[in-house]
Amino acid sequence: MERPQPVLSGELLTAVAETGPMSRASLLSASGLSRATVTQRLNAFIASGLLMEADEMRPSGGRPSRLVCLNAEAALVLAANIGESHIRLAATNLDLAVKAQVTIAFSIDEGPEGTLDRISAAFVDLLRSLSREAAEVAGIGLSLPTPVDFRRGRVVGPSVLHGWDEFDIAAYLGRSWSAPVWVENDVNLMALCEYRQSFRDTPDMFFIKAGTGIGSGIISGGQIFRGAQGAAGDIGHIQIAAKDEPPLCRCGKFGCIEARAAGWAIARDLAAFGRLASNARDIITLVEMGVPEAIMLLRNAGRTIGEVVADVVSILNPARIVVGGTLARGGEHLLSGVREMVYQRCLPLATRDLEIVQATTPSDSALLGAAMLVREQVFAPANIDAFIQRFAR
Repeated sequence: MERPQPVLSGELLTAVAETGPMSRASLLSASGLSRATVTQRLNAFIASGLLMEADEMRPSGGRPSRLVCLNAEAALVLAANIGESHIRLAATNLDLAVKAQVTIAFSIDEGPEGTLDRISAAFVDLLRSLSREAAEVAGIGLSLPTPVDFRRGRVVGPSVLHGWDEFDIAAYLGRSWSAPVWVENDVNLMALCEYRQSFRDTPDMFFIKAGTGIGSGIISGGQIFRGAQGAAGDIGHIQIAAKDEPPLCRCGKFGCIEARAAGWAIARDLAAFGRLASNARDIITLVEMGVPEAIMLLRNAGRTIGEVVADVVSILNPARIVVGGTLARGGEHLLSGVREMVYQRCLPLATRDLEIVQATTPSDSALLGAAMLVREQVFAPANIDAFIQRFAR
């Protein structure tokens, strides 16, 4: 005798979570199940508090059909983005609407244990401000400014986070939280956010973060492409040949793209003109003031980045290149240099329909991307049953 399928089968919940509000007819068509089975399971999910009937109605040829949607308040998502000197944290609902957020100071000297302890404490404060409990957290996402082995949830060196190499972040946070933890590189999360927010029509996209450092994220087939150890997209440490003496990079090598075009490198070069700048934000301030040396160096940085991006276009053939990060606020001063080198060096076939545009998402895109990552993982087929077991009433 065929074993009966569970009433709270995750496929319908995943479909609604991924697609958004759906009619019963759409769910019936997408699932391939019988009308009676779909009705039974939807009613069970509504009774469990995981799905609800939306206010929105959809024409169906007869009587308008009421849509079914995710109950966004059934659980919370916690996310944190570790930056250079601060950590931004947020609690969102399942629709990723921010319910509470906070920024705390960060020092690399605290090490992984001290930093993660402070993140946990800040998360607890966020929940307390919402009168919610730790048991209501569906998942936790961390954004780190360093290469990450996503499958193992660990930093892989060399890293700007000294002392974090091979530290088991997920296991450490798991001592304090029953929710699953996912850890990802910040540029990958910025790419994910940009793709989900603005460019869903472009499943093959290349994202460049131009800020204090240089990095990139690859969206292939609508998913983050990470490579074997999570190092895919590390364009900042590609070395280019030039007639000048190659500058020393923070990684210890000479001639890296970052050592020529990153915010800290432009600030270094501005000093030769007697212009003071400490970081990418200072550079953009000078550009907005019309300081010619800053504008010139930013344009040169665009050309330098464009040299590497031209090779990327030839290999990956993306449909769109999106440039974000603090330096991207320089607009065409940076983008024109990138375009110049890409169109100059690539074959017409690769650039015929290629768009090179400025990012549209806000400065907290890595934080929002971390929340997006959690949501995607929670509702993935491999994890949806665990979510149902935890949160179905």
